[in-house]
Amino acid sequence: MIPGVQIRPAIISADAAYDAREIRQYNQKRGIRTNIPVNKRSRKHPKRGRPIRFDPELYKKRSAIERFFSWIEAFKKIAPRYKRFEHSFLGLTHLACVVMIGRILG
Repeated sequence: MIPGVQIRPAIISADAAYDAREIRQYNQKRGIRTNIPVNKRSRKHPKRGRPIRFDPELYKKRSAIERFFSWIEAFKKIAPRYKRFEHSFLGLTHLACVVMIGRILG
């Protein structure tokens, strides 16, 4: 085991599609904090009792990561590379980031 590397994440941020009691209980049993917004479409009646904890600022960070990966997927050669060699995927990801920053800065 590598020092400083966690086996389980400390927190999971997901979209409202993952708002299910089973998912929240699974994470709670393993000591993983869950940051999932309440899916109002799946609840017929509002839940009684203590409201579910949700941090919108942490959720915004998740959307930034999702946008990053959608940018990376724009480079079609990079997406399948992660299954072969980690170092080649990392190098191509850095190259894609440089290209994207170049596009943004003009």
